[in-house]
Amino acid sequence: MKKSFDKIWLTILLLIVADLSLTLSYEMPTPSPLDFSLKDVNGKVHNLSDYKNSKAIVIMFIATECPVSNAYNKRIAELYKNYKDKQISFIGINSNKAEDIDAIKIHAQKNKLAFPILKDEENKVADNYGASVTPEIFVLSPDYKLLYHGRIDDSRNEDGVTNKDLENALNEILAGKEVTVNETKAFGCTIKRVSND
Repeated sequence: MKKSFDKIWLTILLLIVADLSLTLSYEMPTPSPLDFSLKDVNGKVHNLSDYKNSKAIVIMFIATECPVSNAYNKRIAELYKNYKDKQISFIGINSNKAEDIDAIKIHAQKNKLAFPILKDEENKVADNYGASVTPEIFVLSPDYKLLYHGRIDDSRNEDGVTNKDLENALNEILAGKEVTVNETKAFGCTIKRVSND
């Protein structure tokens, strides 16, 4: 009788331990750290998930005052024009603390930047992405897999460009290929972050 009773308790104990181990090994799904919700220059809220039907999402950290970022305005506008009808989404993000909504809006209009430009007020998105300079590019798949990170091309001066890294990456994505060069070194002005004090 005692042996039978001990077996029952042992079975119960094993079931509890097994259930506990399953509970501990299960992780609750968490939102991607790459997701965000930011307002554009007109006050409209944009979520990264709004672009999930794209073949790729090009996220560009840009600035209004950085001379390197400004040297790319024409090229950025042309890239958007060339790829917007190919299911490639473009999102500009301004994380510089000193550049306000009005300045961003005027800058976008002046430089014919027709894609949404969002204000990252506390540079949380820049922090989550690890963005450090402007311009700096992140190309994501619809499920937020990083497909390309780095520069737009290899020269601030358009006449000196020998490698169109972003364009090459987008063409490979559209062709259903893996991006050959998926990481390059971005160069530009340091993002001026808010103080965390």
